[in-house]
Amino acid sequence: MNMANTYYLYILASKRNGTLYIGVTNDLERRIYEHKKNLIEGFTKKYNIHNLVYYEDVNDIHSALQREKQLKRWSRQWKMELIERFNPEWNDLAMDWYSEAER
Repeated sequence: MNMANTYYLYILASKRNGTLYIGVTNDLERRIYEHKKNLIEGFTKKYNIHNLVYYEDVNDIHSALQREKQLKRWSRQWKMELIERFNPEWNDLAMDWYSEAER
């Protein structure tokens, strides 16, 4: 999944219509694992936000950070609509990325 010069904008959710978190990374699989295992202190650990519900591939870090800022300014309703267009059931898109022992 990780390609040179590929960045990912992602949205995590605590549950369907729950608390949202928006982030950027150059290694989506590693970063989501860190969130799921509570290896990162802060918002996602505190509020149990572990489900990957949306992501975008971006070619450069500046565009990824710009897109992150854009989405963070959006209303909650716009974010929810974006997720629902991409992932109508709010499935955890990373559910099959890790072995049972890693989850």
